[in-house]
Amino acid sequence: MKLKIKKNDTVKVIAGDEKGKTGKVIRVITAENRAVVEGLNLVTKHYKPTAQNTSGRIEKIEAPIHVSNLMLWNEKSKNVAKIGRKLNGEGKNTRFDKRTGEFID
Repeated sequence: MKLKIKKNDTVKVIAGDEKGKTGKVIRVITAENRAVVEGLNLVTKHYKPTAQNTSGRIEKIEAPIHVSNLMLWNEKSKNVAKIGRKLNGEGKNTRFDKRTGEFID
């Protein structure tokens, strides 16, 4: 199954604690249908002391969000985009906005 969201897309969170916020997709995990969005869904990660780093540390990192809770953000219309797939002029299957009809890729 192809996902409607790719790396470097700008997305808006439509459900969950981060609802209404937008961010850029850093990484897509296709096996789990999840995406990591820059600056959203931050969790606290504790690191134990090691030989190289004698003092442990606490970091805030981005946790994955399920793609069903994300929608692609259309910068031109300043609204979310419903995504479909169809053949472009070159015969390649590409993403398009169902509301405006314009190709995204």
